[in-house]
Amino acid sequence: MRITINYEASWRNSFLDGSNNEPLPRDGRKFVGSMTTLGKRDSQGGYSNFIKRDITQDTVMGILNRLIGDQRKLYQSRQCPNYFFADLEPNITFKDQQDKSKPIISEMVYIRNMEGNTDQNSFTGMIKANDPVFSSDYSSVFWGVLTLDIENLCRFIDDSDYKVLSAEQFDPISVLQKLDELNKLKAIDLETVKDTLATLRKCLPDAAYKIADEKIKPIELYCSALYLQIFRLSQNHDVSQALTKNGGIAGISKRGFTPKDFMDRYTTGSKKPIWGNPYQLKERRKGEGEVVTLLTKANGTLDIHLDIPEEKSQQLKNMIDAAGVSSFYLGKKGLAYVDVIR
Repeated sequence: MRITINYEASWRNSFLDGSNNEPLPRDGRKFVGSMTTLGKRDSQGGYSNFIKRDITQDTVMGILNRLIGDQRKLYQSRQCPNYFFADLEPNITFKDQQDKSKPIISEMVYIRNMEGNTDQNSFTGMIKANDPVFSSDYSSVFWGVLTLDIENLCRFIDDSDYKVLSAEQFDPISVLQKLDELNKLKAIDLETVKDTLATLRKCLPDAAYKIADEKIKPIELYCSALYLQIFRLSQNHDVSQALTKNGGIAGISKRGFTPKDFMDRYTTGSKKPIWGNPYQLKERRKGEGEVVTLLTKANGTLDIHLDIPEEKSQQLKNMIDAAGVSSFYLGKKGLAYVDVIR
């Protein structure tokens, strides 16, 4: 018996991890189609979250079950004692033929954000520039730490009597801009700040600094210095309103900062949701530069061959006719339909 299926625009990528051949996790299969997830390298240096899919034996068995009206997941059908194809699967083969006039194409597809992720660098609502952390008598001295050059920053950290002299007026946007500038500074040799880092580790033992190739990024020192300064100021000022419930600085850790969390405290609105993102993988390849890989769609014909007894084949045809499935997805999305049953 041969069943010929024509299909168009069959998506050959997946946005979910895991497999349909196993029970769903309690929280469902994880969405891996966001921009940050797609560009994340695995332990082998590849991009395992950019998942490519081809037609497999399981795909074919899923189609056959769909054609006879069984809409359960394939592993559920196989567990059923009355599974129609229980003894027939070893005798089922297939041949996938791509349509040469409509080859596999790459297409930009926009994926909706179903997890409620928020934009890392955006905010909503009005800015609260009169927040105590910006309008108190210690505000200029506190944020003034960010205006120090690296040499004076080290002096400030090492010497508890060092006074930050700053009359500059700060607001959420100016602080964020300053943090962004500092974040772009290149990593410096660890040897040049060895004593300063030792002081920070003594004062802030829970800060796990990221050191690579005997270098450290200055932004880590600046963020730690803010925590050091707020502690020193607390000896003579009431800084409780400048801190979060956990005693931290909103949006700023001891070794970095997150714009959306920082602005979430100093605006009247909530974090700005991401409504979706293009499904694409950008990677840099040696000798090629930046390479962009998009979602692929395929058109073609799937021939399913069933080496089964005539009685079984007639029974299968009758079940397909009775189910009356006109069209269905082949893999992910696309359009597929039965063309001929012989």
